[in-house]
Amino acid sequence: MKKIVIGVIGADVHAVGNKIIEYTLKAEGFEVINIGVLSSQEDFINAAIESAADMILVSSLYGHGEMDCRGLREKCVEAGIGDIILYVGGNIVVGKQEFKDVEKRFLDMGFDRAFPPNTPIEKIVPIIKAELYKNE
Repeated sequence: MKKIVIGVIGADVHAVGNKIIEYTLKAEGFEVINIGVLSSQEDFINAAIESAADMILVSSLYGHGEMDCRGLREKCVEAGIGDIILYVGGNIVVGKQEFKDVEKRFLDMGFDRAFPPNTPIEKIVPIIKAELYKNE
């Protein structure tokens, strides 16, 4: 069973969306390690190491995801999990910005994928499955 660490990064407390993501991923057959809200980069990394996770899925709703996520890939590399799959989604930047520009910034930060606000987790599940099971 593939393992996914999920949580809400930074000073964000959008617990409802986090629970929806957890429920949906579990229903799709994933083992979900939900670190909850108000989570630091280190919380994500420690949970991924402890659980031998295949993926980290970061969510943010309060608009400061770009600041909160900067350096996460580098910290994963330092912790010995540099090849872990990193996804981010939600309202991850301040203000109205073209998502293609936002996506490029997150990909440049080392994320494998970034998803715009209001993307239902149900639309991301097939992408997650394709990514996690591509070598099987």
